[in-house]
Amino acid sequence: MLDRIIVAIGGGELKTKTTLEIDGYIAALANARKKGERANGLFIGTASHDSMPYFNSFRKTYTSVYNVKVDCALIVHGEMDVEKISNKISVADFIYVGGGDTMFMLDVWKKTGLDKLILQAYKKGTILCGLSAGAICWFEKMFSDSEFLTSSDEYNIYDGFALIKGICSPHYNHRKDDFLNALKNIDFTEAYAIEDNAALVFTNSVLTKSLSSGGSSYKITKENDTFNVQMI
Repeated sequence: MLDRIIVAIGGGELKTKTTLEIDGYIAALANARKKGERANGLFIGTASHDSMPYFNSFRKTYTSVYNVKVDCALIVHGEMDVEKISNKISVADFIYVGGGDTMFMLDVWKKTGLDKLILQAYKKGTILCGLSAGAICWFEKMFSDSEFLTSSDEYNIYDGFALIKGICSPHYNHRKDDFLNALKNIDFTEAYAIEDNAALVFTNSVLTKSLSSGGSSYKITKENDTFNVQMI
């Protein structure tokens, strides 16, 4: 049985290849599972309203640099039905979820049933990875803003898929103070903070590795009212 792997990337730009070392790790992981054959990667850009330039940046990195066959799932504007996307998921060695509005993404997935297809693929061993929204959605709790739910840039704590215990913030290099202030008001056992161009790898829901393309990742615990922020 294949290990269930999630690669959570805190942020960065595929277009300018700031996460290239992390992308290389994902591609190598997928290619190793194919044992010499080209791996298949599926890009899901729901959070960015199915931005095709975003997919093209994904393709230019994963196909041009790492020789991965890629495809995309377009569901926001009704270009593809769920059955067609299900077929794409069934042949994917990894699913890459792009950044954008996390809560909009989860709402669309729930309404269309795409969430169930992704979770079924994960249980069968398909690698899940993603950046920002595509990183935090796998946790019990997520620290995020959402134009879909609010008209401001206010950050809030939302429920995720709970494939990984704890709460996670992406873009920690930009959201450090906001995230720590939010943590003051909640009870938690595990909190993860991932900077841009950094990632955490979870194997069977357990943290097993940190990756860096220039950024850092942290685990945060709280005792009484004091935070312990430890680089991973």
